[in-house]
Amino acid sequence: MNILPLDNPADRNLGRILFLQAQHIPDAPCYLVNDKTYTFAEVNSHVNRYAAGLKNLGVEKGDRVVIYMRSCVEFIFMAFAANKLGAIWVPINADYKGSWLADAIKESKGTVLLTDTDKFPRVNEVLSANDYGKLIVKSIDGAEVPADATALSTFDSLTDAEPPAIDIDYGDTCAILWTSGTTGKSKGVLQPHNVWINAAESAKEYFGVQPDDVLYNCMPLYNTGAWITAIFRALVVGIPCAMDEHFSASHFWDRIKHYKATETTTLGAMHMFLWNAAETPLDAHNTLRHANVIPLPPHLVKPFMQRFGIQKIQKGFGQSEAALIMRCLEDGVNEWKPNCLGSFAPGVEVSLRDDDGNECPPGTPGEFCLKPLRPYAIFNGYFENPEATANAYHGEWYRTGDLGIRDADGDFFFVDRKSDYIRDKGRNISSLQVEHAVMQHPAVQAVACFGIPSEFIESEAELKIDVILKPGMALTAEELARFVNDNAPYFFVPRYIEFVEDLPYTPTNKVQKFKLREKGLTGNVWDRLKTDFKLTK
Repeated sequence: MNILPLDNPADRNLGRILFLQAQHIPDAPCYLVNDKTYTFAEVNSHVNRYAAGLKNLGVEKGDRVVIYMRSCVEFIFMAFAANKLGAIWVPINADYKGSWLADAIKESKGTVLLTDTDKFPRVNEVLSANDYGKLIVKSIDGAEVPADATALSTFDSLTDAEPPAIDIDYGDTCAILWTSGTTGKSKGVLQPHNVWINAAESAKEYFGVQPDDVLYNCMPLYNTGAWITAIFRALVVGIPCAMDEHFSASHFWDRIKHYKATETTTLGAMHMFLWNAAETPLDAHNTLRHANVIPLPPHLVKPFMQRFGIQKIQKGFGQSEAALIMRCLEDGVNEWKPNCLGSFAPGVEVSLRDDDGNECPPGTPGEFCLKPLRPYAIFNGYFENPEATANAYHGEWYRTGDLGIRDADGDFFFVDRKSDYIRDKGRNISSLQVEHAVMQHPAVQAVACFGIPSEFIESEAELKIDVILKPGMALTAEELARFVNDNAPYFFVPRYIEFVEDLPYTPTNKVQKFKLREKGLTGNVWDRLKTDFKLTK
């Protein structure tokens, strides 16, 4: 391990940090992939060769290197290589195809495109070479690289000398992250070097660093979370990051043990898949000490820690535009209120504000708004979308699109995505709170709550839930509605209930509620108003 002092702004860029670690701890493990270890010196050499390859293809400062490939160590090499040239890497969701893929690549306006032989046919179906610039292809399982492409393997024979020095500022955009698309069309987040580094330093402060620490990442590399919680966190403190291509609930703990991992991150439904798996006497017999578990229902925090032998859990609140906004550490010593978001992340001031930009008093829901307290603490805007960038700000405050509430003690709580907050019969209802009530039923495995436009009042909506039952469990809509009515406010009882086989998740396991709203009332939907069900108030 080697914790770099990064007080000098000239050192706060990602290519520079990799170079420094390669100088200080050249033989220390940097990346672990199955049984292969890459040292910091080896990684830096690979990155320099990739940078030479990009330079030969005409990539210069400010150009975009689009990456549409499976999660692998070469993905990371290419991102660092682009940054050493002052270029910008643009990861594309590896599950995209058709028009989603075509739009994402074209709108990225890259100088080059890096892809795999097994993904290139998807590109070739919807785009011509004019749409993506020069092509670099990694051969998978010995597959032949297209004749008009540069084989990624040819970069391995190039020079590993450091690229010529250029002026790279810590506020320069180093990546464009396309948002997950849970609420609609993705936007390209212009991410400066410093946002990543701030997040890595925050994790160092909260979890500390021990000589035997190993981070484990199984989140996709086109997602912000993988870089914040694993790739760049490991880089800044000089510890190894173990990597698997994807998350597997059935193999997760075996992989933790294989790598002797001490810290990991799960997002969305990942940890619920782990929690819902059958318990075994060996659940706590693993090397994991710390975990970012986002979000984890409050009633499961201590049971989750006890079952899996975890010493500290951090529940963070953030987004691509700001990385980390608030953080809450559960360590069995400090007691937080249920659902409290904890303390502000370094470098930002947080406020809850109404649509007119006025600060909301305690007890009144408002939109989370951020004001940077230091340079480049949040994103640089949206790529070639000045309208979206302007709409994201109210004066000097960045508007997150998330709603929260502050209590009389000054503690903050998340309420909902602004687009998922439901106005029903004069009340503002959090879809997350309804979901929490439904999830208490022992037969429910997963649920999504959203609004269906009301036929009575144009400005309001009726609650609908789509529910997945646990295998082998039976439950009627009436039984579930009665359970909610008996255990939660009566207005949490949905008008519409539909049992479904699956939900439309993003590849990072976030429910795409806009797709559920588009689906509406198609399917076998129970309508409470068309039954004799009586609400108990």
